Amino acid sequence: MSGRPLDVLESSLNEAVTVHLKDGTTYYGLLAGYDQHMNLVIDPEEAADDRVEGDAEFAVAVEDTTIIRGDNVVTIKA
Repeated sequence: MSGRPLDVLESSLNEAVTVHLKDGTTYYGLLAGYDQHMNLVIDPEEAADDRVEGDAEFAVAVEDTTIIRGDNVVTIKA
């Protein structure tokens, strides 16, 4: 997947994503929305217990709708 960052986010809507933050925390869930500042809205993923991917074992599954401020995001992996 390549292109402009907002185009990549658009193509990842309603898909499972893993979000790495500056403080080292990692969250995963469904990308429910975003804005031009790359603020993210993450919803719980129904099959979160089945997700085993790289460092996802250290990731926190969101339990409720979560908003992540864009300037805290290091990477977003779909």
